[in-house]
Amino acid sequence: MEPTSLFEMMKKIRLYICCALLSVLASSCQDALELTPQDYFGDSNFWQNESQVNNFMVGLHKQFRDNQFQFLRLGEMRGGNYSTVDRQATSLNELPVIEQRLEETSSGVSNWGGFYGPILQLNLFIQKVEAISFLPETRKIYLLGQAYAMRAYYYFHLLRTYGGVPLVLEADVLNGTTDAVQLRKARAAEADVLAAIKADVTKSISLFGAQTAVTDKSQWSPNAALMLKGEVFLWSAKVYGTTADLAEAKTALNAVTGSTLLPGFANVFAYGQKNNSEIIFAIRFRVGEAEMGNVAAYTYSTFNFNGLHYKDSTVSAGVGNFLVDPLVLAAPNSMQVIQRYAYTFELFQSYDVADSRRNATFYDFYKVNTDVKPYAVTIKNTALVKFLGTIDANKRYFSDDWPVYREADRLLMLAEIVNAEGGDPTAFIQPVRDRAYAPAKDPKPFKNAGKDANELAIFEERTKEFVHEGKRWYDLRRMKFGAEPLIFKSARHPYGLLDKATQAYRILWPVEAAIWTNDPLVAQTPGYQTARPN
Repeated sequence: MEPTSLFEMMKKIRLYICCALLSVLASSCQDALELTPQDYFGDSNFWQNESQVNNFMVGLHKQFRDNQFQFLRLGEMRGGNYSTVDRQATSLNELPVIEQRLEETSSGVSNWGGFYGPILQLNLFIQKVEAISFLPETRKIYLLGQAYAMRAYYYFHLLRTYGGVPLVLEADVLNGTTDAVQLRKARAAEADVLAAIKADVTKSISLFGAQTAVTDKSQWSPNAALMLKGEVFLWSAKVYGTTADLAEAKTALNAVTGSTLLPGFANVFAYGQKNNSEIIFAIRFRVGEAEMGNVAAYTYSTFNFNGLHYKDSTVSAGVGNFLVDPLVLAAPNSMQVIQRYAYTFELFQSYDVADSRRNATFYDFYKVNTDVKPYAVTIKNTALVKFLGTIDANKRYFSDDWPVYREADRLLMLAEIVNAEGGDPTAFIQPVRDRAYAPAKDPKPFKNAGKDANELAIFEERTKEFVHEGKRWYDLRRMKFGAEPLIFKSARHPYGLLDKATQAYRILWPVEAAIWTNDPLVAQTPGYQTARPN
């Protein structure tokens, strides 16, 4: 069973962290590893040369990749764009999350999202690498810059998900502390968690200094850390009211160098264009290495086409052209293609027909009634094609990279900052729109229409730009109309999902009972009913 307290996690990590981490490295770093550690604390077995340290960092990035779907889940599933209606005679997953029905007994995510395992390993890495002397100084501080940025990113997700969480910034159990009482951690205040995140990302940028990022954009880099700082300080300014942080966010985002929008939206995610100029930091997937397998659950079930589905929504004809497997998914290596998650058809319809992002993100298809002539549409549906991967040896591999940060995100965050400052965001939002309609002209160029109208326009652009990139829920929480976050229902916009008077507490997620059962210092997220004793 997966551990449900920090103490249990740390005990398990003490026993198997080295073997587990090094075993996952073996597949990609076999030639570099000739290690057989017998005791995690035996310095004679580990932390003795640069190869070991480098490979540990590779393992931390591999673990980061393993959390890709969790990042997506936390950042997007509650955002209002997921359908709750089964349209392919299958069954949809995670409806309590999608429908905002989270409770202590149905928390949506368990074990703090599973993020404390990686955090504890990062704590260990930081402690060990700061103490070693055999690494060249430039390499040492670059690796530490990566570690501090990665830890800040995990905690940033925890803050935006749960609010206050236990702050664990030392490798206590790995240093020999095994007393369960001493290892208990109450939830820190949100302000303290935010302060720790800011400190980590600021230290990361300081450590990176003026070093040039590695050419492989699948690892944390100076540019990635600057993007994270921009996002963190933007969140601080708008969610917590620290207005001065807007300037910090802008400075960080303007310091990012070398990234440009690609001319074509679809090419940003193309398998053959990894490390392209728009990508600032992405989680790497590759044929023969790893797949973003959950994309298959956003497609369709070929066995449910039943000779009753058309591509043509007008259904002007009454015969022929029924869909069989239009996206060539039927031989998907090891992934079952089926619709377990679905975006609303209304999201697809919100795009202009001329907007290239529409068909680069979705494939629309229609079930028809063949008992009437012409056939009548009975179900409108879409499959996600944005991360469809590649075909290799006649099989589909869902191995496109997943962007964490890219140039369009930088531009639209800058648009949001300028708008919050009372300025004109046109210079930042219009290039994104121009690319969406290229090579044609944008039929409705952005016009500066005041802070609230601009905020909605930026939000709508982010919605269309970042489908399946884990942004929407956080955007709803951060972005505002007037003084109110968009997450709350309002007569002034259609995006709200929660009633402020009765559901404001639900912007944060509950924790399952196993958390506070195993650690009595941990309280339930305020507002949720709990069986926890007072």
